Amino acid sequence: MIPFLNLHSINLQYQDALLAASKRVIESGWYVMGKELEAFEQQFATYCGTDYCIGVGNGLEALSLIFRSYIEMGEMMCGDEIIVPSNTYIASVLAITQQSLSPIFVEPDITSYNIDPSKIEAKITSRTKAIMVVHLYGQVANMDAIHTIAKKHNLKVIEDSAQAHGAYYHKKRTGSLGDAGGFSFYPGKNLGALGDGGAVTTNNKVLADTLKALRNYGSSTKYEHLYKGTNSRLDEIQAAMLNVKLQYLDHETSKRQEIARYYIQHISNKHIVLPSTQNIHSHVWHLFVIRTPDRNRFMQFLYRHGIETMIHYPTPIHHQKAYREFFHLNLPITEKIHKEVVSLPLNPLLKSREIKHIVDVVNHFIL
Repeated sequence: MIPFLNLHSINLQYQDALLAASKRVIESGWYVMGKELEAFEQQFATYCGTDYCIGVGNGLEALSLIFRSYIEMGEMMCGDEIIVPSNTYIASVLAITQQSLSPIFVEPDITSYNIDPSKIEAKITSRTKAIMVVHLYGQVANMDAIHTIAKKHNLKVIEDSAQAHGAYYHKKRTGSLGDAGGFSFYPGKNLGALGDGGAVTTNNKVLADTLKALRNYGSSTKYEHLYKGTNSRLDEIQAAMLNVKLQYLDHETSKRQEIARYYIQHISNKHIVLPSTQNIHSHVWHLFVIRTPDRNRFMQFLYRHGIETMIHYPTPIHHQKAYREFFHLNLPITEKIHKEVVSLPLNPLLKSREIKHIVDVVNHFIL
């Protein structure tokens, strides 16, 4: 069986360096908010091209704390509206509603699966304060068009970069393309920790300072609390793991792009809709997502031929019980995407024979 993702093998490549980093942390006697976190924040900020990086507990909290910081800074208030793509993972929307803000769903472009800029302005009201872009599956959204709209209406641009570590747009990386960017380091991400983790990147010092305090019980000076904060700190041990793995991220991304290019060039089945991208470097291929009208049959066919697949994501947010207040929404493009998408295996350790086998099986699928 070709697994969809084998984290054991991926991390085993760096076992010696990871063990050395673990030993360094253990022997330091300092396990929270220490030198490893400081080093990672500096390195990841440099990598993304931003002035600041703030390590937090996970990707959801990265996004949520961005909004909480803007509220504390007086730039947003409860009830304000945030534009968000309707076909994203639920974390994007949870980050909004956790701060008592209102998500306003906008349909995606059916070819890129990212938010469709042509549909944004119709959803903007006097309460709109930001556009959250989600670089879904690893492909950068159309930032030129989005920034034009944001500038016209004086809106913040928040990047959900949880799936797009290192992707380029006009020679700039994700995390530096808006007012702030949220990242996840969940183990399965392109840059994954060996546990949970997240970070916020920004060039805004006030935002960075506010967020640093909020993640640490609302305190920037011990026992002095400016805000009713939370505990969301990227642990030393996870920062150390990320310091190791960040060194190899671009190499792994190149391998992902190479495999994706092979898939696109060699999958020729008329029943399969391949992903579309304008520029291979604007996509880091966290996921290789195709569409087919009979998804269950397709997945069963691949499984019988030794290939594991996954669905990202089977149920749209406006059909989730947690958000039953949106059951009434009619979002046909989103619903079509969620009904048809299937993710094929794509990771840097796939062997040539496995890649060719996947292509061969996909091409032999018939409806």
